[in-house]
Amino acid sequence: MTIAVHPDFRLQKLTIGREQAPLVVIDSLVANPGELVDLAAGKKFSDVASYFPGVRTKAPLTYQRFIIEQLRDVIAGYFRLNGAALRFTACHFSLVTAPPEKLNYVQRIPHIDSTVSSELAFIHYLFKADLGGTSFYRHRATGYEVIDQARQAEYWRIADEEMKRSDSAESGYINGDTSLYEQIGRQDGVFNRMLIYRRNSLHSGSLARNFVPDANPRTGRLSINGFLA
Repeated sequence: MTIAVHPDFRLQKLTIGREQAPLVVIDSLVANPGELVDLAAGKKFSDVASYFPGVRTKAPLTYQRFIIEQLRDVIAGYFRLNGAALRFTACHFSLVTAPPEKLNYVQRIPHIDSTVSSELAFIHYLFKADLGGTSFYRHRATGYEVIDQARQAEYWRIADEEMKRSDSAESGYINGDTSLYEQIGRQDGVFNRMLIYRRNSLHSGSLARNFVPDANPRTGRLSINGFLA
């Protein structure tokens, strides 16, 4: 399939919280988002060995090439990648299918995907229903919004201790302030919107407590998720 830029493409360069981690928000990313949904609907999704609460299948190489060609300069400049060659380390269609009551502890708190500041994550929302977006958090005990290599030992030590507390994490997806984490930013899940952020920013999907899993790519919480380095 051919992927082109949407004529109403809009890009914002934002920051997250007190630590001012960079965040790129793009609305009306691709001209043909419905074709991506159609492609996903014809694929076989499967469980993956990760904490992602759902199923995945690989996104097409044409999509990866489109992202690199169209966004390389913006990404490299805003995230200060210092001329590094941008490449994908993962790129999948993703469907959230885990019921809120089935989540393990790690899936109920904000997470990071890496401690390396030059490694980026993105999500491209491909659902039209009100199925939640993505939020960013500050860890109350440490004040950390970003967990880099210098902070990881302290953060995980305290996070492990907090797991034993009676108020550690309520059942279900985190979706706002808790006793352990403060929500410092939120982006709604808007059809054909992309977020790009550093993998070491504390973040989580923002799903309502009454979220009902749907494994149909045409009606469920479908997105394309990937890592860039």
